[in-house]
Amino acid sequence: MDNQRLFLVISLTFVVLLLWQAWEQDYGARHAANPPAETGPVAAALPPHDVPAAQQAFTGAAATNQATPIEGSGEGLKSAGRIRVVTDVYNIEIDTLGGDLREVDLRAYPVVVGQPDQPFRLMKDEPGRLFIAQTGMLSRAAAPDHHALYSAAQAEYRLADGVDELTVPLTWASDSGLKVTKSYTFHRGSYLIDISHIVTNNTAQEWSGRIYRQLQRTRPGDGETPRFIYTYTGGVVYSAEDKYKKLAFDDMAKENLSRDITGGWVAMIQHYFVGALVPSKDQANHYYSKALADGRFVLGMVSPDISAAPGASVTHNTQLFVGPKLQHQLEEVAPGLELTVDYGILTILSKPLYWLLNYIHKVVNNWGWAIIILTLIIKLAFYKLSAASYKSMANMRKLAPKLQQLRERYGDDRQRMSQGMMDLYKKEKINPLGGCLPIMVQIPVFIALYWVLLESVELRQAGFIFWLHDLSTKDPYYVLPVIMGATMFFQQKLNPPPPDPVQAKVMMMLPFIFTAFFAFFPSGLVLYWVANSALSIAQQWYITHRIDKSSA
Repeated sequence: MDNQRLFLVISLTFVVLLLWQAWEQDYGARHAANPPAETGPVAAALPPHDVPAAQQAFTGAAATNQATPIEGSGEGLKSAGRIRVVTDVYNIEIDTLGGDLREVDLRAYPVVVGQPDQPFRLMKDEPGRLFIAQTGMLSRAAAPDHHALYSAAQAEYRLADGVDELTVPLTWASDSGLKVTKSYTFHRGSYLIDISHIVTNNTAQEWSGRIYRQLQRTRPGDGETPRFIYTYTGGVVYSAEDKYKKLAFDDMAKENLSRDITGGWVAMIQHYFVGALVPSKDQANHYYSKALADGRFVLGMVSPDISAAPGASVTHNTQLFVGPKLQHQLEEVAPGLELTVDYGILTILSKPLYWLLNYIHKVVNNWGWAIIILTLIIKLAFYKLSAASYKSMANMRKLAPKLQQLRERYGDDRQRMSQGMMDLYKKEKINPLGGCLPIMVQIPVFIALYWVLLESVELRQAGFIFWLHDLSTKDPYYVLPVIMGATMFFQQKLNPPPPDPVQAKVMMMLPFIFTAFFAFFPSGLVLYWVANSALSIAQQWYITHRIDKSSA
């Protein structure tokens, strides 16, 4: 088998692997359950309604100082008044019931290219498409949980021109004199939100309690995940001990997470976007998950005890990142948060490739040309290895007439045919697999670049030239897939046909199969493949022509 056939078979196997991954995620065997849940001193204080190990000893303020809520549009969620928040990057709605973050629109990321008035909605409380952020308090005394009713001084807050921060305070007070102020602080140009709870104790007794923060969401609905390619949607837990760990919805359905972690973070991620809760790096929290009966999943953390003496106040701070997976911002928020840009096992290769691609883009200011230039750089880096493969192919091509003679001589006697081929290779001092190693070395780099192009939010709605206005979606006119199929077909013609007619027919079908696969792939990925194929053809033609000329 010549090296070009090996490369095509490996490539086809890679595409089949991607399709199998997507099928396995939706229909195949589910992930194994998490290890047995750890217990800790904080486990008894989990929130009383939508989290594990509910304990009636802890009572919130859902039934006190609260107006009668109206039913909302979410999955069993109730709603009271809405507070609208507008910043340079967000359109947000906060519900006064619980002070939940119910809707988050990303203003810089429209749903469709050229329609900036329709921003992408990352968080929402729509039926079947739930994704919200909640906080609450646990105490044996009165305290507001995520069912308590807060009040706000305004119904709308806007980040003013020339101002870098906007704080939205929500207040809750008990009849006994306890006051809680929950504030969201937004920053210009940033997707990081500061959340603070200030507990002011105007009672005659010392107050103590715990603060929980959690993300709620349902499984992705129709149209919320990319078609034909697999990207992970679900929970993630990060700790200094275990690092980045996925917590799929199926895992949460089988067993609750229950761990004590110092620092770390939890997140719900999807293609291009993430919602992550980040506590203080030196704070110990109890991390938990829960699958609710109505299809909702909860992932969050609860703090250690905090206390306030009579007449005193205590403050608790946490952070919430809600936005696109911009690696330079994620790296600054918390250790490991940039890993939500999920490159899988090839992260060690993908990260430098992303860095180089991003650097090239800063120079050329076009992601399409950046992809082409990066592909050229990779081809130059592997020039010597590729040359070895193409020399082997060229030598094999020279043997094509003699191989055909062997076939005519031995007919269907495969054993004698194989022995004759081995004798011929030995006589001509040609190793038919001499170029395999160079190709195998390059495959991980090509796959790593594939994940970079698939996971980088920067390519979302990034234009290239002419009709290509969004490199993260398929080519609307299928021009690139057709060009890709043509380059693969032409590249096959540079190699000798397989002596086996059945194998020859299979190889001739591969360009058409790949064209059908890639017709629905993001055009940025297809552009990379076209560029790589074109450069490979140029290099292979040059080497083959030089060898043919020297032997003439």
